[in-house]
Amino acid sequence: MEKIKIGNRYVGDGEKTYIVAEVSANHLQDYGRAEAIIRAAAEAGADAVKLQTYTPDTITFDCDNQYFQITQGTIWDGTTLHKLYETAYTPWEWQPKLKKFAESLGMECFSSPFDATAVDFMCEMDMPAYKVASFEINDIPLIRKIARIGKPVIIATGVAYLEDIDRALRVCREEGNRQVILLKCTSTYPSPYEDMNIKVIPNMAEVFGCVTGLSDHSMGSAVAVASVALGAKMVEKHLTLARADGGPDAAFSMEPAEFKRMVDEIRIVEKAVGRVTYELTEKQKRSREDSRSLFVVKDVKAGETFTEENVRSIRPAFGMHTMYYEEVLGQKAKKDIAKGTPLDWKLIG
Repeated sequence: MEKIKIGNRYVGDGEKTYIVAEVSANHLQDYGRAEAIIRAAAEAGADAVKLQTYTPDTITFDCDNQYFQITQGTIWDGTTLHKLYETAYTPWEWQPKLKKFAESLGMECFSSPFDATAVDFMCEMDMPAYKVASFEINDIPLIRKIARIGKPVIIATGVAYLEDIDRALRVCREEGNRQVILLKCTSTYPSPYEDMNIKVIPNMAEVFGCVTGLSDHSMGSAVAVASVALGAKMVEKHLTLARADGGPDAAFSMEPAEFKRMVDEIRIVEKAVGRVTYELTEKQKRSREDSRSLFVVKDVKAGETFTEENVRSIRPAFGMHTMYYEEVLGQKAKKDIAKGTPLDWKLIG
């Protein structure tokens, strides 16, 4: 697996988890609110914010027959695709300004394009990465066009079979683009914990030789934090100012304080995961002094025999190693030994 550079940050082994705040539809068609969400993401410690680049007519078709009704048991049932996206899309004229605003706060800004015109628009903005949304993983012409740009491609796998992932990845590599990050995703909103299957994250890295991460629609931060322990190098979560404000994505979005708590917990887990080592730190070496060893626990006269009554394995660790206990029993003391003395071969004769 190669490290992948997005803007000024690398994503991959040895790097901090790259944390993405998804704005999505949470701006509620209010530009000021969009900026406020981006500011909240920066204050919470996000590395990047993500937008979505489409219009209702570039992502679907204005039709209300049975094929375009949302009836899959989602939080959006009862409307049509076109009507949903009329409320959810991010106006394109906002996006260059939002990108500059995010960058002014020290974050990267990239987006998910949903058709060729959106890809071209993102190119004009010189976005540092392109996200392929879960439901676009089977849009091979779109993926091919994105891959040709040569920027990192982030692919969500929420509705993908194994062959879908393989096909999308092969298309990127056919175009000479190996900068692919695969995100484990569960495309139900919110996602039930039992459907998350985050063990897929390290398996996907092994099978496909890619940097992997998590696009998380579950409630809370537990799944995201756990994914980092399993090897996720990127974590994406939706962010809103307040779920009570409503909107198409509010129900499964984090509020700023929750997002910050998640970031803080991820940074703790990164430190705790560490590396494979059996060496002891200097503090651990000092703590080892409180381990067990052999001590004389009763006054012993010269020539007296060491027994279970006058020699014991106890804390601390300043005496002989306990592995010599059986060997010591029955031997004689070279000289008088006061109780509380660490046992040493020099005292045995």
